[in-house]
Order: sequence, then C-alpha cells, then structure tokens
Amino acid sequence: DIRKSIIEADLVDCIIAMPAQLFLTTGIPVCLWFVTRDKSGRNLAQGRGGRNRSGETLFIDARGMGQMETRTLRYLTGRDSSLTPPPRETDIGRIVSTYHAWRGESGADEYADVKGFCKATALKDLRKYNYILTPGTYVGSAARKIDNEPFEDKMERLVGELSDQVAASDMLTAEIRKRLGALGYDL
Repeated sequence: DIRKSIIEADLVDCIIAMPAQLFLTTGIPVCLWFVTRDKSGRNLAQGRGGRNRSGETLFIDARGMGQMETRTLRYLTGRDSSLTPPPRETDIGRIVSTYHAWRGESGADEYADVKGFCKATALKDLRKYNYILTPGTYVGSAARKIDNEPFEDKMERLVGELSDQVAASDMLTAEIRKRLGALGYDL
C-alpha cells in the first residue's frame, strides 16, 4: 500500500538496480530510488531546463555493470574520473548520461529506451504490473546474438580448440617437470 501510494503520488523519478558486491559489508545488490515532488522540468538545478516527466518513471538495470576489484568487491568504471559527470564510456557515465537525457536536460543526448538497460515507463504500466518497482520487469533482457553456426560445425570447431589446448597443456606440464627435475625436484 505504501509503494502504491508513492507511485500514485508520482514521486518516483527513477529506479536504478545496481550490481551485487558493490559494498564491503554485504554482497547483496541494491536499488537506488530517486524521488521528487516536481517532475515538470521547470526547476532543474543550474538552469539546465528539462522536459515534463509527470506520470513517467525511468528504470535502469545496471546489474550487469562493473568489474571485480577483488574476489568479493565490485566497482563501477568512472569512479576515479576527475570529470563530473564521468565520461559516457564508463559505467557511471552511462547511467548518469541516460538519466540526464531522460530528464531532457539541455546539453544531454536524446533519450531512447535500450532493451535490457533502460526504459521510461508510464504510470498505467506500473499499475498493470501491480506497482512493482523492479527495473528488470520493465527493461527486459538485452538482445542476444543469434548463433547461426550449425551444431555439428560448432562441435567440430570446439573439439578442435579443446584438442589444441590439451596439447599445449601437455607441453607445459612436460616443461615444468623437466625444469623441476633439473633443480632436483622430480614429480
């Protein structure tokens, strides 16, 4: 009921699903909620202007972003950038530029929904999905590459690659045994 009331009051501006393992103390993923009382676009800071976003919420699914820094800690690229916002080629830059474009800020790119990453969703669709605020529900999955390689050809190619890798492994094992033997440590 609380979530329904917040959505019906048109307070939710954007929801971003972040990847797991961003924090040292927990490995669970989090969602960032951006809320606002004014989606008119008139009062955006620094005179950047904007478009009227009333009745609309942006969903960004960033769960697939980031790189592992350690075995248990992930980071988003762009965190060390001296630019604000970070360049669009970075994870943080992509999220920020998508949000600014959707808000219609001057100087921002043109916004477009990207399957598997972002989608602007109307209030009627939120109602249809029973007020669920999980980005994956709305953005869908990224388009997968179509594999046109016939199964028999693919298996022949993969078995050939595996054979080459096994041969290389055998050569490395023999070289390691030889060097250890030269040091007096036979395997």
